[in-house]
Formats: sequence, structure tokens, C-alpha cells
Amino acid sequence: MAIRYSSLMQRLAFMLVLACALVPAQTLKVDTFMLPNGMKVLVNEDHDIPSVALYFFYKIGARNERPGTTGLSHFFEHMMFNGAKQFGPKQFDIQMEKNGGSNNAYTSRDVTVYQDWFPPPALELMFKMEADRIRDLSFDPKMIESERGVVYSERRTSVDNNPWGALFEQLEAVSFVAHPYHFPVLGWPSDIESWTMDDLQAHFKMGYAPNNCVMVISGDVTLEQIKELTAKYLAPIPQHDPPPPVRTKEPEQLGERRLEVHRPAALPIVLVAFHIPQSSSPDDKVITVLDDVLTAGRSSRLYRRLVDQDQLVLQVGGNADNSLDPYLYVFYMQLRTGVDPKKAEAALYDELAKVVKDGVTAGELTKSRNSITANLYRQLATINGKANTLGSYEIFYGDYKKLFTVVDEISKVTSADIQQVAAKYFTAKNRTVATLIPESAAAGGDEQ
Repeated sequence: MAIRYSSLMQRLAFMLVLACALVPAQTLKVDTFMLPNGMKVLVNEDHDIPSVALYFFYKIGARNERPGTTGLSHFFEHMMFNGAKQFGPKQFDIQMEKNGGSNNAYTSRDVTVYQDWFPPPALELMFKMEADRIRDLSFDPKMIESERGVVYSERRTSVDNNPWGALFEQLEAVSFVAHPYHFPVLGWPSDIESWTMDDLQAHFKMGYAPNNCVMVISGDVTLEQIKELTAKYLAPIPQHDPPPPVRTKEPEQLGERRLEVHRPAALPIVLVAFHIPQSSSPDDKVITVLDDVLTAGRSSRLYRRLVDQDQLVLQVGGNADNSLDPYLYVFYMQLRTGVDPKKAEAALYDELAKVVKDGVTAGELTKSRNSITANLYRQLATINGKANTLGSYEIFYGDYKKLFTVVDEISKVTSADIQQVAAKYFTAKNRTVATLIPESAAAGGDEQ
């Protein structure tokens, strides 16, 4: 959310907090080492509170799947909690809770990430349990069928019965004609129904090996402890051949693509996607600033134009996820009752054209730099945020150390840079427009 100032004292207070925050972030101590089996380990010692955050980033997601196996990475997000050789079904959660900890996981187009949070006395137990499920995950047919039903149910909730999810899935499928970003992270229904035991075992062996993983730990630990425990529990796990390189590159889009989804919904939704480069691209930081100018909070350009001034939409925003390959910047708009989607689109394109023609103001640049920097340091204020951010930079930017230069890079973004990037990517022929048209209007006016 964009930062708003109401007084000189607020400005001064914010700058003081920001100046203080810069020092620990720039000196954030991270030790790294590589296990003989290829697992990279990042250790951030933080003894402020007696707690630990442990993350495993496996470099496998929807982009590593193929027709017939879509959704398998997400399936293993669930299966990794369903028993292994030493710790049986549900024991991972049970033992974690007995020792005062908690866990979660997430899957994206590029990664599957497992998250553990626990007090320091549970440290060795956590390494023992993680090693058990990496090395000896159970493939019990009954558990597989049970979990197949769980992930199918999640798909029904998140996509089939969700207007936003259904529209976004179709947007990705139309935006990409060649690259595997075409595939939904949750998988196509027919694939979920038909995964075989061979499919599961091959995918697990390929993706969830130590040489395809970055482990990040932040909290009340020492480097010596982590070296000892990784050598004892993780280093003996054999490596496997990693996922084959994704060679397919999405061809340049040569004209606007449009699609409609007709289904029960309260209000129309419009998604407008533009192809942009991967996170490691030099243009990434410029897009980050442009995103903030256009969509961050009530003072953003699109909110002021589409919500306040023209009163066309109830909400408007945008997003560009981290990605290993070129992906999408997506604008989203939920329209007010009776508004023609084309009118909302026209207002969006008009604002983008203004950026291309005139750039952004010095005030907008300053606000966005401050907002982005403050958000970054809020992420680094907790051990959980540090573990996730360090791992994300290591995976998507190729080196966690790039985290420590991002503020400087953001500060160098100019209005001319923004004009150039907007003109390069936000073009008519580079966009895909997805519109959800309600089959029946919901009562109650501007409901969400």
C-alpha cells in the first residue's frame, strides 16, 4: 500500500525509521555452504528471539510439467506431509505441534517451497523429519488417492467455483501458446484424475532431490549447528538428475488476444496481461517502480482515475509475480454495476499512454521509491520474512546478495526509464484481455 504523508513530522519520522532500517539490512549476515550432494544452504543467525524459520526451496513447479502431469508439483506440496519411512502419516504435523512449531508450503509456476517455524530445542528433530521425507517419502496408494481428492477439492474451490480463479486460469492459457506457463499450477482436471504411480515417482525423483534445492534458515541458530546437522541428516541423501532445462521460449505475440468467460458472478471482471521479461531482467526494477506508481494504494494513478474520478470500477490493481522465464504483468479491474468493460479498458489504456508520452513526476518517483524500500525492510524485520526473501532472491535473481543492491537500483530508476519500459511492453499487440461476463446479475448493487 502506498505511503501517504499528512505532515512534515510524519515525513521526518518516516525518513528516520528508514535510515535506521537500512543499516541492519545492508549488514545482514548470511553464511553459505554447499553439501556434497549439491544442496545449497543459506544461514542467517538472528538471536533476537528464541525462534527459527527453516525453508526448503525446490526448483520445480508448473513450468517443469507436461500434458498429462499438470498439477503434480502442487500435489507434492500436499504429499510431503503424508508420511515417510521413519515418521508415518500425519506425524510431521503431529511432532511439529508437540514441539511448539508450525508449518506450511506453497507451489508456484517455478518452485515448491516448504516452511517450518519452531523453537530452537526442536532443531534436530526438524532436520530428522525433513531428511526422512526427502529421502524416503511414502507412496502408499490409499494416501495418494486420499490426497488426490484433497487437491481436486482445492481446484474446485479456487478455480471452478471462483470467478477470479477461473478467469485467471483462462488468461494464462491464452497468453501462452508454447511455454509451459500455459499450464495451471493446480493442474487440469483430467490430469488430476489420471496421474499414475509412475508419474508420481518420476516427478518426485526429478524435482525433490537435494541438488535441486536451496535450504534457508534464519533465527536462533549457529552456523556450526547447521553444518553439523546438515552433515548428519541431509548430506547422505543421494542426488538425482534435475528437471530437464525448459528450452521452449514463448514466441513474440503479434496481436491482441481476447477471451470471455461466461459464468455466475456478481460483477464483471477484466484482466489485461502484457508479456514482460523474467525477474532477473534489467527491466525488472523499472517495472517494480511503474507498478507502484500505477497501482499502489488510493493515491495511485489508476485508483484516482478509475475509482475516484470516473467511478468505473470498485477495485483496480496490478501484479508481476517472480518468474524464472518471461511471464506477465496483469492489471485487474472489478467493474461497477452497469459499466461497459470496454469503457474501463479505455480508461486503463489512456493512463498507460500518458506514462509513455509524459513519464511520471518527481513526486511520484520519490513516493514509490520510499514505499518499495519500506516494504522491503518490513519483509526483513522478521526471521520468516528474511528466510523467504533470501531464498526468493537466490532462486529468481540468481544470488541472494542482489537483495542488498535492490534499494540502490530502485533509486536510480528515472522517468525516462519508465517511459521506455512502458512503451516497450504495454502495447496493444502484446496484450491479452480476459473478461468475465456474469450470466445473471447478483442482487444488491456493487457487491463483491
